[in-house]
Amino acid sequence: SHLGASVACQIALNDAARQLAVGAHPIDWARVVAAVARELTASATNLLDQDHPEPEAVEELLATTLVAGCAMPTDRGTTLSIIQIGDSSAWLLQEDRYHCVLEQKHDPDAQIISSAVSPLPRIPDRLAPAQFQLPENSVLLVGTDGFGDPLGDGDGKVGRLFAEHLRTPPPPRALAHLLDFSRETFDDDRTLLAIWPLPRGQEPPQ
Repeated sequence: SHLGASVACQIALNDAARQLAVGAHPIDWARVVAAVARELTASATNLLDQDHPEPEAVEELLATTLVAGCAMPTDRGTTLSIIQIGDSSAWLLQEDRYHCVLEQKHDPDAQIISSAVSPLPRIPDRLAPAQFQLPENSVLLVGTDGFGDPLGDGDGKVGRLFAEHLRTPPPPRALAHLLDFSRETFDDDRTLLAIWPLPRGQEPPQ
C-alpha cells in the first residue's frame, strides 16, 4: 500500500501542476484521478509481470486512499478545492475546535459503523470537490486515518495536544515528533499535512 500511496501522490501532484502551468483553473480533478488510476494499473502490471492484471489484483497490491487539493491565494484570502477518495480526510482547526471539511469516516449518529473503504484505483461515480475559504487564524489539517481515528471529534487528548502545538507552524522535526504519539489500539499509518494562512499584508518568509 505504501507503493500505491507514493505513486498516487506523485501522479496527482504532477497532473495538477501541469494543469496550473497552462492556466487551467479550477483543476480538473476527474482528470487527475484518472491519471492516478492509470498509473497504479501500469505499476501493478510491472510488479505482477502480467499484461492485463485483473482490477482486483491491482487493488489488492496497490490500493490507496487519496486527498488532493489546491490552495489558491486570492484578494479574499486562500481558496481551497479538495477531493477525497477513501477514508483519509481533512479538518479545519480554529479556536481549538475541529471541523471536518470532507466526508467523515464515521457518522457519529450512525447505528452501524462500517470499516469498508473504497480506495484507488477504484474511481467513485461522483467526484465533487469541497470548496471553501480558509479562515484567518485557522489551520487546515489533511491526514490519514492513523491521525483521524485517534483525533475523533477533537475533544480528547489527541485533539487537545495538536490544538495546543499547531497554533503556529512548528519546525518540521517538531511536527514529526508530535505525530509520533502513542495511544492504545491506534497504530495505523500516519501522514499529516498542515497549512496556515498567511495574515493579510504579511510577506511570506524567505
